[in-house]
This record gives sequence, C-alpha cells and structure tokens, in this order.
Amino acid sequence: MCRASCLRSSRSTRPASRVPSGLSINAPSTHRGAAFSTRPATRSSTIGTRNVIVTSEHTHDHLIVGAGFAGVVCARVLADAGRRVLVIDRRPHIAGNAHDRLDAHGVLIHDYGPHIFHTNSKRVFEFLSRFTDWRFYEHRVLAKVDDQLLPIPINRTTINQLYGLALSGEEVIAFLERAREPRHPLRTSEDVVLNSVGRDLCDKFFRGYTRKQWGLDLSELSAGVAARIPTRTDDDDRYFNDSFQFMPAQGYTALFERMLDHPGITLQLACDHATLRDTAPAPHTVYTGPIDAYFEHCFGALPYRSLRFEHEHRTDTDRLQPVGTVNYPNDHAYTRVTEFKHLTGQQCAGTSIVREYAQADGDPYYPIPRPENEALYRRYAELAERQTHVTFVGRLAQYRYYNMDQIVAAALTACEGLLTPAAPEPSA
Repeated sequence: MCRASCLRSSRSTRPASRVPSGLSINAPSTHRGAAFSTRPATRSSTIGTRNVIVTSEHTHDHLIVGAGFAGVVCARVLADAGRRVLVIDRRPHIAGNAHDRLDAHGVLIHDYGPHIFHTNSKRVFEFLSRFTDWRFYEHRVLAKVDDQLLPIPINRTTINQLYGLALSGEEVIAFLERAREPRHPLRTSEDVVLNSVGRDLCDKFFRGYTRKQWGLDLSELSAGVAARIPTRTDDDDRYFNDSFQFMPAQGYTALFERMLDHPGITLQLACDHATLRDTAPAPHTVYTGPIDAYFEHCFGALPYRSLRFEHEHRTDTDRLQPVGTVNYPNDHAYTRVTEFKHLTGQQCAGTSIVREYAQADGDPYYPIPRPENEALYRRYAELAERQTHVTFVGRLAQYRYYNMDQIVAAALTACEGLLTPAAPEPSA
C-alpha cells in the first residue's frame, strides 16, 4: 500500500517558500473527518434506480442542482449566510468531475481524468484554503513527437531537442519569427498556431491532437482554444505559470466534504433534477447542469465532446513516466496518459495511470467552441435571463471552457448577487 502522509496529515506539505508573500494558509475551519449530511430533505423513496425526494414546497431557501465546484461553492457561501440549502446530484458521489478516490492499491486517482489546480486569484485560493491544506505541485507535460518526449507548451528545450539545435533565447525568438506564418485576423485555432510557431510545429504538436480531442481540424475551431496554450522562448517547462499551483493535500473529494460540512446544507445524491421540478423544494434554484437540458433542448442540443477513461495499475514499475502527463498528438487512439503519483506525491509499489480517449457520445465534458454553437448557446442564455428564480452558473450552465478556479470565481460572483439586499430573503 502507499505511504500517503500527504493524504492524512493535518499540516500542509507545501514548502513555505513557495507560498506568495502576504497570504496566510490556515487549517480548514471545519472539523477534519466530520460527517456532512447525506439525509434526504424529508423522506426518500425509490422508483426503479432513481431516488426521489418527497417534500412540501419551500422547505429550503435554495435548491442547488449539481455537487461539483459551482454547486458546492454556492452551497457553502449561501449556507454561511444563513440560507437553507438542498444540494442534489444525479451521480452517486460528490465533487463532480473532480471526484477522486483511493484505488484498490491505495493510489489516489481522479476518476474523470487529471484535475490540476492553478490560479492567479488570491480570492479563489483563500476561499478554498478554508477547507483544505495544500501540496505544492507544478504540473509538467511532455508530448511524444518523432519518438522523443518533448516539453509542451513549446519552449526553447522543445525546439533545441526536436531539431538538434543549441539556440539561445534570442535565437529561439528569431527561429520562431522565421517559422511563423503571419495570419490576420486570428479567426481559428489554426490561425493562432501558424501565426505563433509555423506549420511544422503546428503539424507535429497540435493538428493531430486537436483532431483526436475535438473531432475537428484546427481550422474548424475558434481561436480561443489554441490561445490557451502559450509559446515560450526560455526553458520554463511548467504547464501553467499561475501564481498559485497546488493540489489539495487530502484530495478533491475531501475538500468537497469539508465545504458541505454545514448544518444548513442537505445533500441528496443519485437524484435527477427532473424528479424535483414539480415539487418546488425551494423558491430559488442554482442550476449547474447543461443549460440546454434545463430548457428540454427546445432549440436543439448544444454540442459537447466527451471522454472515455481507461484506468490501469501497473505492478512492473514504480514510476512509468518522467512527468505527470504525456500527450500523444500523433500516435495511438488515446490523447494522453496521466500517472497519478506525480500529482499526489505518494510512494507506492507499482503505479496507477489513466488513458483518455475523446469521443462524441457520453457525458458532456467540453463545450465545442464554434461560432454556430455560441449562437445556439446565446438563444438559451436569453431564456435563462428571463428566469428570475434560477441562477445558471458553471461550465455546463454557461457553455464555457472554464478551469476549476474560473468556476469557483463564477460561483462566488453569483452568490454575491444572490446575497445583495435586492435578492429574495430566506423564507420564514
């Protein structure tokens, strides 16, 4: 089994020198290990495999649909303000796609692919720090290109190793200037990549990966997708350059448990929102699910990319990869392989990995950024704006490719609006 002090310790395992000055990271305000309520609001009955809450009207102030980051952050903020909150989720667990757990070999794995926390927002980091200690972690990614493992985002090391060069930083700038194909305006992701690094690097690192990940060519995706990935002319091989780069020391599920540990929060899992639409357990709803599903796809379904995960525990090695994630832009059907021990810092015999396969069908993961999809979303957003007693927040509800910190920030902002004097007061 793993030695996983980082998953049990009540003290942070981050190096103190890595914490930005002026920021205090304290132990969670909630009691470690305290149970949060999983009781139904009144009583639950089972019809088939679906749990249905039977309740009178307005037994809570807010119904929150979804126990991922958007929903649970809203739940905690509203509960701290004295509101009575009912959180439901159709899945049998909390934490949404960030859910993690110990596998049969004691390795903390992410069920829905790697979730790496990073942010530049002190506000977001301090809010989450109420509920977790942190393990300092800077994620690194390599891409398998031409039988080499090369840093991504592209940096000086990438170019020198790929082409057998020894360029300085200034020489890398000149190299990229010669390689790039100027594009204006930058309408598509292909425009962005060609304008930045040119055709050869585009084809080696981006084109094949994009086809697998999105089922589309770079030329068919909006510019914002490729704009998320920088190009560097130094040797910085970190995947992110945010000020705060940490992993929850005891995992994401533990973080969510502590956020939900409040007497004003009731949690009901394996509960579909459709079963409650006619019972009105609260005068206000925070909805974090797919916005098109809320409106019963009246304008048609919003397109998403889904993922399939292939988890494996390897007993033939204690460390399979030199970094947390290796991308496969050109070879194999999967897009990337993540080795979890890099993320957790655990020391184990053997190692646990996950391979990711992008696909069209399945649970919605990534909104597909194309102009016609944005136009369809805007039609749903106009309907949402007319819903005076529903707040839509989160990646699925806002049809946005949000990082975790962006979801937390959106939830905090949404709650500010709900807690202003103009917002409905809790029911008597």
